[in-house]
Amino acid sequence: MTDLKIRVFKNGKAEPDTTVTIPGNILKIASKLIPKKLTEILQDKGIDIEELIKLSENPEAQGTLIKVEEHQKNEKVVIALE
Repeated sequence: MTDLKIRVFKNGKAEPDTTVTIPGNILKIASKLIPKKLTEILQDKGIDIEELIKLSENPEAQGTLIKVEEHQKNEKVVIALE
């Protein structure tokens, strides 16, 4: 299992404001610990954490899975399996 990384970038910065790394071997359990604000952001963008967990179990799934850019909010969310 690979690690799930969720990065939130704001104001066009090259470095993320927030990075959440969830080790693959505890991803199912740790998904319950994802900060509520981050879960809300993901849900607002139509991203299902449970489906990401299933995908992380596939050893061929690597790299950036989803990149959502909200230009009006000047915000970007990147979800990757690493």
